[in-house]
This record gives sequence, structure tokens and C-alpha cells, in this order.
Amino acid sequence: MSPLTPQAVTKDRVQPGETIEDEGRVYAVRSIERVVSVLNLLQESIDGVTLKEVADAADLPKSSAFRYLWTLEKSRYVERDTDSGLFRIGLGFLGMQSRHTEVLRERVRPSLERLRDDLDETTNLGLLDGHHVIYLEIIESRRSVRLAASRGTHDPLHSTALGKAIAAHLPEDRVRELLSEAGMPSRTAETITSVDDYLAELAKVRRLGYAVDNRENEPDGRCVAVPILGTRLPAALSVSAPEARFSMRDVEKTARTLIEVAGQITLSPTGTA
Repeated sequence: MSPLTPQAVTKDRVQPGETIEDEGRVYAVRSIERVVSVLNLLQESIDGVTLKEVADAADLPKSSAFRYLWTLEKSRYVERDTDSGLFRIGLGFLGMQSRHTEVLRERVRPSLERLRDDLDETTNLGLLDGHHVIYLEIIESRRSVRLAASRGTHDPLHSTALGKAIAAHLPEDRVRELLSEAGMPSRTAETITSVDDYLAELAKVRRLGYAVDNRENEPDGRCVAVPILGTRLPAALSVSAPEARFSMRDVEKTARTLIEVAGQITLSPTGTA
């Protein structure tokens, strides 16, 4: 491997096998090397890593490691689990994680189809995409009157059960940031439009294990959702139906079924269970 002189760097392209050196000094940027070390560590982890593990991998004090992670989190390249405090790869790498997303969709679809057949109502798989929820999969009810979005469309985080189920497991400062970016417009007379009220609702979601959209996104719609906590993606499952035939008692019963289904879904780095 032949070194390059400063004069050689002015060439249009670097030849294979060449390194860039100046009087014996390799042109490596230490801060970038540390970021790469952090991202490599996160990429190799399924469940997430601790702040100490990040500090050790990057050869940094914990205070400095936290600043690196905070910066990466602001750009959505890192996410922090509020319950465990562990750090994971974020949605900034969604393009790289497209295979994980597709594997998740493939794994969830049979469960959504069984739920639709059992309940005869629409079932959904949603994922956090920017400051909205995107529908990755929708299995529509066969009934002529049904509540269903379209695959690939977006809905608000603040007025949907899917959004609440996902947001309940994000850091509070991240939730506040998302709400600030998207706003909290009133979709119906029941929509939560206050940040404090929404955060209180998320606490309820964490306590119950499921989220409810009770005519908050559609005036005649009701939906129940649960987070999929066994994956590295911020995703959730839901069942939606016209509120006239989906009582709150039905919601509670359906939520228990959804929790069981979500608990069976896992995703490894290779896309297998």
C-alpha cells in the first residue's frame, strides 16, 4: 500500500491501495472514527447497548459518549429506550434497514390475516416514519362498511392508536420534538391537542400495555394498538373498526389478543426469528 503525498492528493482520484499521508501522519479524523465505532457497536446489538459500552467502544468518558449519542439521536441515527435506558440504531438508517422492515412485514402479515378472519375487522402494521405513522401492511375487513387506510399512507402520531403505542416507548424529549414538528391539529372533537394531556395518555398506554383511538382520528372510528417490542423498529399492530360495532369491551378483549401476537414477533439482524 503506497502512501500519498500532499501533492498527490490534488489528483482527481485516489488509486486502489493508496493511503493519504503527510510526513508520516495518516489523515484519519478521530471523531469520525469514534462515531463509526459507536455505530458498529449499535449495529451488532439486537437489544441495545449501555452508555458504558458505548464509552468503552469509542474510548471516551461517559459524558463525552453521551454527547455523541445525543447528537446522533437528534439526527435519528440513534434511539434510546426509555424503560431500559439502552441505545439502539435509529430510523436514520431506515434505508439500510429496509430488509428488516420487509422481514417484519412478512412475519406479521399471517398474524394480521388470522386476526382479520377471527374478528372480521381491519388489522394494521404501522411504523414511525419521521413525525407520522406509515402503514406498512393493512388487511382489510371483508365487511362492506369498514375502517381502513391504504398501505403506504401516513397518519398523525397524536390522534391514532398506532401512534400512541409507538410514542409510549420513545424518550419523552423525542416525543415532544415530534409533536412540535408535526403539530397537534384537531382531527375530531375527541382529539388530544395538548402535549401534557398526550404525555399523560402515553403513561396510561404504558400502564395498560395498549393504546386506544376512541373517535380521535375519525369521528366514527375506534382503534386499539399495541407496540411490537421484540424488534429494533418502532412499530405497532392495531385493529380498527367503526365505533358502532367495536365497543370498549371489545377493545379490551382485542387488546389482550394483540399483546399475545406482538409478544411472539421478533426480528434478528439477519432477518430471521
